[in-house]
Amino acid sequence: MAPAEISEPVPDSAELARACGSDIAELTARLMAAVFTDNPEWTDYSAVSRADLQEGCRRFLTRVLELLAAKGVGAERDDVAAAIGRQRAAQGVPLEAMQRTFRLGGRIVWEALMDRAGDMSPADFREIGTAMWAVVDGMSSALVTSYRGAELDRVRRDERRRHALIEDVLSGRGRDAAFAAYAARELDLPAGGDYLVVVARGEQPLRLGTESALAAMGIRSVRHDRGDHTVGIVALEQHSPQQVAELLGPLVLGRAGLSPAVDGLAEIDVAHALATLALDTVPRDREPTLTLLDDRYPEAVLVRAPDLAQRLVQRCLGPILALPARERDILLRTLRVWLAQNCSAAHAAPLLHCHRNTVINRLQRAATLLGRPLEDQRHQFELALALTARDLLERTTD
Repeated sequence: MAPAEISEPVPDSAELARACGSDIAELTARLMAAVFTDNPEWTDYSAVSRADLQEGCRRFLTRVLELLAAKGVGAERDDVAAAIGRQRAAQGVPLEAMQRTFRLGGRIVWEALMDRAGDMSPADFREIGTAMWAVVDGMSSALVTSYRGAELDRVRRDERRRHALIEDVLSGRGRDAAFAAYAARELDLPAGGDYLVVVARGEQPLRLGTESALAAMGIRSVRHDRGDHTVGIVALEQHSPQQVAELLGPLVLGRAGLSPAVDGLAEIDVAHALATLALDTVPRDREPTLTLLDDRYPEAVLVRAPDLAQRLVQRCLGPILALPARERDILLRTLRVWLAQNCSAAHAAPLLHCHRNTVINRLQRAATLLGRPLEDQRHQFELALALTARDLLERTTD
């Protein structure tokens, strides 16, 4: 009888990987050829030079074979895949393109392994396949983790940079023409033209997506959270301040103040101060509202000079404020309604739920206490201002 043929032992995945190491140049060329297709979404390596991409492919394929030779240990924490992920994220290569490249590389390595494996049993085939795809999956996981971490770091850096840039604009650096041009470019705002600033307070003072909502209406803006308030810088361009105020109104979820128009980024610090002033004239318990400084100048003047406002209250209303609470409140309300009705007792009476003569008697009582006739127009103006100042002072001490 003829002696039985002794079959060659089938090499395992580690032995095959070491044998394929000599083919890296050829495998790299095959992967480079496979990467590029007619679908631009799959081949967006425009920011990567061909030499750089070729070197990345070579490093990846080499590492796949090294990990296979080491039985796949540590593939999911692989530093080569992580480094490639960080580099490509910085270059702006889409993650999908990188994942596809890793899959193609895995296929090419698998084909190379099969070319050297010869005949093998199903069990050997499964062992090599399992080891191969465990390595590729692990490296892909390392790639994704590193890529997303790099992207998150970039977003954080961009956000910090954007935050610092807006802070500089709010602090007045926009008066430097070179800086204003740079800031406008970086924030996607017009270099010239008028601006408004909105300042809002509250748990969520402005609706989420305010910038996008305004952009959909053709208005460029930036939103900036700043300590206890949120700031919006709004470019008017072809819109009027009234139009922008009307569009902003529904986006306000807290209390907000709106500045008058100012000239360019050079005056954003002024607009910010004016918008804050407008907001300070609004009662803390007021329903969500957008308050225009142009509608609140008397209140704004009083807020700016609280000491003078206090003196005005004492000078014009002191004797009435010294009365018992019930009489004091009746006279103050009567004066407020009478002044609002153009000093007409007949028009004030229905709003005060009393007779016209009752209004007249109360006014005479007030005139006697104050020692001045109420018919004098200057005195009426001072009274109106003093009543407003008292309301503002009470709000700030609540």
